[in-house]
Amino acid sequence: MFPHAFIPYKPVNPKTRLSCILNQEERETFARAMLTDVITAVKGAGCSPVVVGTELFDSDDVQVTVKDADLNQTLNSIIPQSIGGQMLIIMADLPLATSSAIERVCATKKDMAMVPGRGGGTNVIFLAEPARFHVDYYGTSFNKHMKIAEDAGLSCEVIDSFRLHTDIDEKEDLVELLIHGEGTSRKYLEDLGFELAVEKGRVGVIRGGENNRDLGDCPSANPQCPAPVGTGSQGVVYNSIPFIRRKM
Repeated sequence: MFPHAFIPYKPVNPKTRLSCILNQEERETFARAMLTDVITAVKGAGCSPVVVGTELFDSDDVQVTVKDADLNQTLNSIIPQSIGGQMLIIMADLPLATSSAIERVCATKKDMAMVPGRGGGTNVIFLAEPARFHVDYYGTSFNKHMKIAEDAGLSCEVIDSFRLHTDIDEKEDLVELLIHGEGTSRKYLEDLGFELAVEKGRVGVIRGGENNRDLGDCPSANPQCPAPVGTGSQGVVYNSIPFIRRKM
């Protein structure tokens, strides 16, 4: 039996930590591209995608709107309705996801399986018996989900998967996408002029061509994402150390 795959997604003003390298329209298009890659992987694994969006958007896929912008409330209202069926929850910002990686998660012999994200998050949850579990995202959700599973008496397999562990939140994350990506997301970044750049063994990204723009006010909007330190024929450099453009 192949489960429904619920995919949380924010179509408007997503990924604000990328504001220093992408404007809002670009971030929205990029987020949609990542969602497309995830849906492709989900369908390839034989799952039925259901997009759990903060609001409705133009799509042929089944959609559920988040109630009052509360993801936990929405998912926890859906989970009890999955009695007798399996359930997969996968984040929309996993553009490296592949069908085989998802199949591996769904093939667990345990009551459930999880793929942790960086910083304590939870990127993927598979539930063989959904009615015995509830979600609690935000913060260190992985630890919270492990505790929920333990309290419910559910056995849980923690799966180490590079492709499902790699979520895209900050500019440094784009390196992995440009190296390992094969889908719509990588093509979109390349169309915007993003390339890998190497300086003294460190790999970063650089945006060149006609898509350069003034990002000088980025730090005030997002202190964690510094503004470009220079421009020129080599493009805009996104790091405290100027990168030299080098084809990879």
